[in-house]
Amino acid sequence: MSHAPKLEDPASLRRGNFTYFPVVPGRLEFSIALRRAILSERPHIVAVELPGSLEDTYLQALARLPELSVIVYPDPVNDERGIYIPIEPCDPFCEAVRSGLEVDAEVIFIEPDSGDRPHLPDSYPDPYSVRYIGIDKYVEAYRVYPQERNDETAAHASGMAWKLQGADPLASVFVVVSLNLLDPLLDAMEQPQDPPSRRSPAEIRLLNPHPDCLAEITVEYPYLQDRYETFRAQMTPEEVIDRPKVQFDLLREAEAEYTKNTGDKMEYWQRRMLARFTRNLASINGDLLAGVFDLTVAARSVVDDNYAYEVWQMANRYPAQKPTSNLLETVNLSGEEIWLNTKKLRLRRRLPRPKQRLVPRALKRRKKEKFEGEWAHQTDGNAICSYPPEDLVIEDYGRFLKRKAKSMLSEERTRTEPFTTSILDGIDLRETIRNWHEGKIYVRQLDRIAGEVGAAVVVFDQDPEDRYQYLTTWLGENQNESDMAFYSTYPFEHLVGPGIGRAEYGGFLMTLPPRRLVDVWSDPDYDFAQNKPERLLLAALDYSMQRYVVYVAAKPPRSIFRSIAAHLNRRIVYIPIGALNPAKLKKIRVVHVLDSYERRNDAKEYIW
Repeated sequence: MSHAPKLEDPASLRRGNFTYFPVVPGRLEFSIALRRAILSERPHIVAVELPGSLEDTYLQALARLPELSVIVYPDPVNDERGIYIPIEPCDPFCEAVRSGLEVDAEVIFIEPDSGDRPHLPDSYPDPYSVRYIGIDKYVEAYRVYPQERNDETAAHASGMAWKLQGADPLASVFVVVSLNLLDPLLDAMEQPQDPPSRRSPAEIRLLNPHPDCLAEITVEYPYLQDRYETFRAQMTPEEVIDRPKVQFDLLREAEAEYTKNTGDKMEYWQRRMLARFTRNLASINGDLLAGVFDLTVAARSVVDDNYAYEVWQMANRYPAQKPTSNLLETVNLSGEEIWLNTKKLRLRRRLPRPKQRLVPRALKRRKKEKFEGEWAHQTDGNAICSYPPEDLVIEDYGRFLKRKAKSMLSEERTRTEPFTTSILDGIDLRETIRNWHEGKIYVRQLDRIAGEVGAAVVVFDQDPEDRYQYLTTWLGENQNESDMAFYSTYPFEHLVGPGIGRAEYGGFLMTLPPRRLVDVWSDPDYDFAQNKPERLLLAALDYSMQRYVVYVAAKPPRSIFRSIAAHLNRRIVYIPIGALNPAKLKKIRVVHVLDSYERRNDAKEYIW
């Protein structure tokens, strides 16, 4: 009895003694999976999609790792243009050769030397999805919609197939090929191929890229490459590099450098907005996670150019790279020389300017202690009061918050309708343009709100670590000054003058008219609050003479506070702190506390 030969599954990537491993060039997730597969299967031959003429130079570049290298050779089609190949640890082809040599496999370069590689679409789904769906499903989903082919693609695949067909027929062959060339190669392997024409490059150069240019010329940013180089040496089956965790570490280390170099600190709401901003940028590009360019854009937009610079510099950090090499020429390449359609981002760092700090002779210098502890000895501590110029600034900001809240309430009550007989409160340009096809003009009507805005609460920090332990309630000194309750750092631990302490607000409450506020921090009516901001909000609802209470914070209050406000015939108007000017917030966050009214006469000489 004879048996029919067993047909192979056309969807399988195991064909006889050949195992095909498609990869997305340059991406971390495929390098991790590829290394595990080679160490597990230990094939006799590892075939990689690299030009055979580059083999000696490529192996020389691998011997330099973890230092990165760049291979440069003239373009066979255009002699005035060069082809650059960065040799980086996260590249799957680089990993295939390294791991193949580790398991004593024969490594062959199968890409023909017939000319330039065919220009194929290289847009892939975000490789980070491999962590959740696996390599097999990723490849399967990609192959459902095959890329367009042409004669150039077929010729290139035929050249690689000819090289594979000449391999040892009894050896297990592990083929590493780009995902967009997988199906053309599989088809070419179904029939014998003729040897391709050869056109080896006239000159092949190996260069040492300068450390400053690595982030521009590598596929994965150097900070991640450095993590991978450490990871691959210690890799166990359970371990994996988590991109979000690496990005978080990058931003955290960049923040530390930012604070060190500028003295400014990032706030919780900025970190929260940074996460949301990077997520949105990734979504626009069709990715799951933002790249280093988007991280830098978000850092500049949410914080400032100085922080964006620190993020870029941290992403570019690769300790193994040396600025000079004894054997190779060092070059400082730009992204425009390596990639097509590059994007630019201009960063304007604001650095200290020593010449502007020179003090004219006629200008009186700020006073300093004659000896350490002098001002502490002069501090009475029997009473406290505020610094009037700061009172004017914070009162003005309180009025601004009330106007903004009222504007937000008015916007909620805006009604838009087509123009008939009256333009009401003005033309609604946005709605008119949106419905331009109708040939109508839309007008707006702003309904008046019933009631005014009373108390205002501003929360800079929810204080989960109990950093702000100075809890104070003080009363306005005239009819235009608000009563205030606030929590801050302890002012007299940072003396800037005799009896003059400098503190930082964690949050504060302002309410008019003055002379009504009982000590908020010891009032048992507010023991329901779970933290300091909630205690301030309860007091604001309790003491506000008007219907609306402004609450500025990184996140809105708990829903139960809406019910409490409704029972008191009050309404909370929430303003995200990220919607306000950070420079102005930074200015009003500083508070000076004087230990007596007499200090006000000399305070201007010590407060800046």
